[in-house]
Formats: sequence, C-alpha cells, structure tokens
Amino acid sequence: MSMIPQNPVATGPSTAPTGSSDLLLGAGAEFEGKLTFRGTVRIDALFKGSIVTNDVLVVGEHARIDAEITCGTVVVLGEVNGDIHAKTGVEIHRAARVRGNVETPSIEVQKGALLQGSVKMTPGGSSEKPAPAKPTASASPVKQ
Repeated sequence: MSMIPQNPVATGPSTAPTGSSDLLLGAGAEFEGKLTFRGTVRIDALFKGSIVTNDVLVVGEHARIDAEITCGTVVVLGEVNGDIHAKTGVEIHRAARVRGNVETPSIEVQKGALLQGSVKMTPGGSSEKPAPAKPTASASPVKQ
C-alpha cells in the first residue's frame, strides 16, 4: 500500500483537519535550512539542511535532498543524501536514490531503487535496543 497522498498540492482552502496542511516546494527552487511542518509536504526542489516532522514527507521525482530527515513517514521518489529516521515507515520507489542510513519500523524498497547505507528496523519507532536473548541450548561440536 502506497503512502503517497492523492492530492499533495494545496490548490484552495484546505479540507484537512485543523493543524494539517499540504505544501509543494516545486522543481527549480532551492532551499537551505531547517524545515519543520505539519501535514504533508512534497519537495520537488533542491533542499539542504534538516527536515523534522511527525507527519509525511514526499521526496518528488525531481528532488535532491541533502539533509538529515526525521519524520513520521518518508516516501522517496527522487534523491536523498543523508540519514532518514522515520517513526512510521519509509517507501523507496523504483527510480529513487537514497545514500544514508535508514531507521524505521517499516520499509519498502522497490526493485530498481538505489539504497546505499545501513537499515535498522526498530519496533514501533522505538530507538531502544532490545535486551540480549538468553541462550536456550548449548552448541556442541559436530562429530564427523
């Protein structure tokens, strides 16, 4: 199931719940700094810095993001250079390029996508390390 919003661009008065918004940062634009938001943001531009939200970030086909990303959900259709920390999930679509470490409870990487970095699956978005498992049986050498 894809997490891409059906209408990622706000074209008039928002029908979303109060506190939510949809925004498009279009192709050809360049942004630098720290982006924080509520709702869904689709970036089809060049962005450098950091992105922080509990909601949805869509990295469009024409986007190049050089940033540390901390979001609820991240959908990558373009290029991301930097670590991704997602509380809900990450989707990396077939034309996407991700160079960085990914930490999330749920990940989908489509055939043809590029992912260079480590992936750490965390249950329910928790960053706590699980307790080491206790051995239940001892191993013995195999006789030949």
